[in-house]
Amino acid sequence: MATTDSPPTIYVAMTREEGKNEKLFNALGQDDEIDSLNMEPVELPCIAHADGPDLGKLKECLLEQSWDYVAVTSPEAARVLSKGLEGEEMRSSLKVAAVGKATEKELKNNNIQVAFTPSKAYAKTLVAELPGDKGTKLLYPASCKAADTLANGLSERGFEVVRLNTYDTVTAQWTEEQKEIANRCQIACFASPSSVRGWLKNSENDQSVLAACIGKTSADACLELGWDSDKIFYPESPGIDGWVDAIKRAGHHLTANNKVSA
Repeated sequence: MATTDSPPTIYVAMTREEGKNEKLFNALGQDDEIDSLNMEPVELPCIAHADGPDLGKLKECLLEQSWDYVAVTSPEAARVLSKGLEGEEMRSSLKVAAVGKATEKELKNNNIQVAFTPSKAYAKTLVAELPGDKGTKLLYPASCKAADTLANGLSERGFEVVRLNTYDTVTAQWTEEQKEIANRCQIACFASPSSVRGWLKNSENDQSVLAACIGKTSADACLELGWDSDKIFYPESPGIDGWVDAIKRAGHHLTANNKVSA
């Protein structure tokens, strides 16, 4: 809370699904620069997860077929995969390719070892760097809304890719209280294009906030959906540390241009 001796409060919206913003909250709380900018994070979930149409096929595919790789591109996909596995033997026998540090951490938290991570947390980087050749069999448990970048790119390399739409990302519905909180926010933090769309739907298309994105994919979505490029901040490589830096740059942009609401 701002005092007479401190700058006005900058409210920062955390837009991941409910209960999944803790890691970013903690990172912001431990950063002195965030404190000096008088930033106050608030949870405003823009998305929620639901079962996908192929969820029931996942366990069958894991039990009845052998795979050279299972590709996991998000923490939610890691949780879905864990639920489809039976016993430690099955977990230890999988060769998992993971995109992103958060995904890798979630897999390890579920006793699933990671065999490969690309140099950058993008599907296109995984496509370029994953070892394999014609006939390499890969299972891809994905979000219904995930782009075809990974499946198509690896198929073009000769991989035999089976994509299962195991979960869906849907728009969360804000309460009137949450809408009032959103009206006070000057920065919104986005970790996916779905979060960007969820913000716009719940906020009646509010693009006045600065967009602090975890990576280029979310930043590109903001640009495509109407944000001015000078209102979008993101790191070169996706991750929590870079995301925090993007939030700080957005905060400095507000203070430098005297746009912090009193």
